[in-house]
Amino acid sequence: MKHSRTDYKKTKKKRVIKKIFFFISIPLLLLGLYFGYTVYETIKAANNSYVALDREKSKYREKPVEIKKEPFTVLILGIENYGSGGKGGRSDTIMVATFNPDDASMNLLSIPRDTLVDISGKDIRDKINHAYSYGGLDMTVSTVEDFLEIPIDYYVTLDFDGFLNIIDTVGGVTVDVPFDFWDYKHGDWDTKIYFEEGEMRLDSDEALTYARMRKKDPRGDIGRTERQKQVVKALIDEINSPSTLLKVNDIVKDVGENVETNMRINEVLAFQQKYSSFRASSINSLDLEGTDEYIDDIYYYMPDDTSLANLKIELKNHLEIE
Repeated sequence: MKHSRTDYKKTKKKRVIKKIFFFISIPLLLLGLYFGYTVYETIKAANNSYVALDREKSKYREKPVEIKKEPFTVLILGIENYGSGGKGGRSDTIMVATFNPDDASMNLLSIPRDTLVDISGKDIRDKINHAYSYGGLDMTVSTVEDFLEIPIDYYVTLDFDGFLNIIDTVGGVTVDVPFDFWDYKHGDWDTKIYFEEGEMRLDSDEALTYARMRKKDPRGDIGRTERQKQVVKALIDEINSPSTLLKVNDIVKDVGENVETNMRINEVLAFQQKYSSFRASSINSLDLEGTDEYIDDIYYYMPDDTSLANLKIELKNHLEIE
């Protein structure tokens, strides 16, 4: 049987297509295996990180929320536990994030750690970060809830080692330094770190020092909380960047080893699915205005009543609650 030149070209074309498909399918297969492994690592990390609160739901909720369908809140705590063996530490960084699935938006409020509040469960007024040393996560969650009069549905705690590890894994963060200053490296009084006004690329030690400095900031606690939010946004951008794709497993490992949360694995996966396209540009930063005051020679941040009232309204509106 004779084959025409046309048949020969068709056969050759099929072979070329098969070769192209073969060479495309290999990396796709490897990528699929990689993401399958990453999902496995994510599940393992989420299970390792899960620590429930002593309650089923917030007293400000009638029922638990559904992440994909309803607005919800996350309390983010940076725990200062050096020198304490991880016990009785203080929440050095306190942020409240509200998420709304309708437009995948996020509000981010940073509460100055020295803010004077009523400590829930105790008949005292003290700095809000002391709630953690008094009664751990549960007392901190209740104190923040009562201060803002909104439910805290989930919490995430991250110690300084975890913060450093994640930033190292992504290769640093880029921030816009508001003014020239220097400060001592965290935990090292012999080493100074200098920051120059303008865009700077920071490694983990520099980022931690940048986020913690207060005394040299003319805005005090508010200036520090602004820089903390700036680092959080920069880290989100780094995690979402294409260059971080092959570092996902390392990031997941860092999270599993240094993060605690009451989000169950199904809730973590629901969050990833619903907010997969989330970017730092979607974050609306909120500030709690106030004044610096000393009471019995102890420094406190005194929240402005009007600012606090407006924040409560804005947070409740974003959460679609009355």
